[in-house]
Amino acid sequence: MKMHNPPHPGEVLRKLCLEPLGLTVTEAAKALGVSRKTLSSILNGRAGISPKMAVRLSLAFNTTAESWLNQQMQYDLWHAERNRKRLRVQKLSAA
Repeated sequence: MKMHNPPHPGEVLRKLCLEPLGLTVTEAAKALGVSRKTLSSILNGRAGISPKMAVRLSLAFNTTAESWLNQQMQYDLWHAERNRKRLRVQKLSAA
C-alpha cells in the first residue's frame, strides 16, 4: 500500500531523533561525522538520505540503514508518481 504524501526523512530525523535528545544540528553533525551544512540540507528537505548516511544514522540512533533508505525511497517515489502523466514514455512490448 502506498503512503499518501510521506514526510521527508529529514523531518523524521529531526522530530524522532534530534529533538527528543535535545541535539542541535551542530552536535548531531559532529556525532555523525558530517558537516553541519550536509545535515542541515537533509533536515530541511534539500538533500536526501544516501546509503552512506543511512549507515551513519543507523549506527548513531540504533536503527537500520534499510529503514532510512526505505523512507527516502517512499518519499522520492511518491513525488515521482505525482508527475507520471507528464512523462513522455512509449509503451514497449514483445512482438
